[in-house]
Amino acid sequence: MDVFKYRDAVVSDYRKFSTSFARPQAQDIKSFVSESYESGRYWPAPLIQINPAYVSGSTVEELVASAKLHPKCEEIFRFGRKGGNPGVSARLFRHQEEAIEIAQNGNSYVLTTGTGSGKSLSYILPIVDRVLREKETDPSPAIKAIIIYPMNALVNSQHEELDKFLGVFGEHKPVTYARYTGQENEDKRRAIAASPPDIILTNFMMLELLMTRQNELDRKVIDAAQGLQFLVLDEMHTYRGRQGADVAMLVRRVREALNPDVQCIGTSATMATEGALAARNEAVAHVASRLFGATVDPEHIITETLQRQTSDEVECTKESLSEAIEQGVPQTTDVEVLRTHPVVGWVERILGLAREEDRWVRARPITLADAANHLAQASGQSKGRCERYLQELLLTVYRSHDRHGKPLFAFRLHQFISGANTLYSTLEPEGQRILDLSGQQFLPGDRNKRFYSVHFCRQCGQEYYPVWRQDTPEGQRLAPRDIGERSHDEESADFGFFYFDPEQRWDDADLDNYPANWIEEHRGESRLKSNYKSYAPVRTHVEPNGICSHDGTHGWFIPGSFR
Repeated sequence: MDVFKYRDAVVSDYRKFSTSFARPQAQDIKSFVSESYESGRYWPAPLIQINPAYVSGSTVEELVASAKLHPKCEEIFRFGRKGGNPGVSARLFRHQEEAIEIAQNGNSYVLTTGTGSGKSLSYILPIVDRVLREKETDPSPAIKAIIIYPMNALVNSQHEELDKFLGVFGEHKPVTYARYTGQENEDKRRAIAASPPDIILTNFMMLELLMTRQNELDRKVIDAAQGLQFLVLDEMHTYRGRQGADVAMLVRRVREALNPDVQCIGTSATMATEGALAARNEAVAHVASRLFGATVDPEHIITETLQRQTSDEVECTKESLSEAIEQGVPQTTDVEVLRTHPVVGWVERILGLAREEDRWVRARPITLADAANHLAQASGQSKGRCERYLQELLLTVYRSHDRHGKPLFAFRLHQFISGANTLYSTLEPEGQRILDLSGQQFLPGDRNKRFYSVHFCRQCGQEYYPVWRQDTPEGQRLAPRDIGERSHDEESADFGFFYFDPEQRWDDADLDNYPANWIEEHRGESRLKSNYKSYAPVRTHVEPNGICSHDGTHGWFIPGSFR
């Protein structure tokens, strides 16, 4: 799949969708809205970023051989197991190994690494190792770990991951696990209470209920968690504000009720981006300590360790880059050939990695246009040519795979799409009004001109301003109104809609302009029904400040809602 074409198709479809709700009649509005869409206001240029490679560590088999993991872990943690094929021992990343070591020392820690870094394995492995060791001396069923996820979808995903490792053991799993989220029926909850699993996967709301409800099943589950050893908060960065305070209080109740020395583990995407590594780790440790209600040492904040995939010997000089671009994108998907390609090396260093404090860190994502501009400056080639070249090269590199089936490096296209804004306008006719999408109340520099929201007839595209008609010392005024508002603090205020008709094209005396059901025959003549007269449009002249006076522009006030 060509992700660049896919992105263009998504944006095109969204534009068609978002512009299908209103088709403005007025030319100034039509041009303004069109320019807003053309500028990419609702879909800014996508950011591009290379997924960097993590430094590899030992295999589970090697850690078992060095007595760092329980022997059964070698049988559990295997990749590529299928049918009769036992697969291969899982190779860990360095940060996963660090997590195991910190966990085995009994310290609480936080893992802040990127997508695809195996964050969940960084706490599942030490939990499983601890459970296996303790079962050798005390095989009685008890809940030893509670893992909290912000969404049930993540609970289900983790349950599937555990199935991959432990499902092969059938009914005789060496480590047991279960969901407790509210998705389970009564029989399943009773089974959990009767035979507590080693690991509970839940969400913070369900754990709150478990801690506070007083029914028999919940009490049995909580009783089974006495002496809890691990409390894990996955996606820790999602707990902020009021929800963060709620979760912090929940963690404290868990510690008080089950084990004040419970080992707390958090996983997160990047939580701090400013300052040096030590300062960032201190910031994360401070947040984690407040959330856990226990001290987390900055030394126990585990960050990702990255490495280059391209050759160190690749020269990215102006001449080599220019020559490579002149020759066109390589037609090979051979990883070893691409690894030594000048532009591939340049791409990894600009879009994938940056050097910081003598270590590789993720490069900040930039737009493709910015990347092309950097390459144009580095190579002397035109920006347009560099942009086309980068697109083709990234797709080629992504399609290349090594003997393990992994691409040289994958890349991500971050496309942000926002919903269309409400259109606002000063209370002036076409050709004079100022249009705005920011939602500010007054025209900058002129507080006599307020902005009014603009809404459109879906059939003809005529624009209307939702307003309040109010009596003021200066006279009657049309004030801005949210379209959903129907009641006002002032009893004399009437809600309705206003539209400009400076050329007086609409004739209130022509009964053909009214709906047929508003008309009745009386003594051989047509007239408006009495119960509809109060809804008929009222001729109104309005100034830009909302005051109704004959010095203003002609238009019509439509009382109430449309009928």
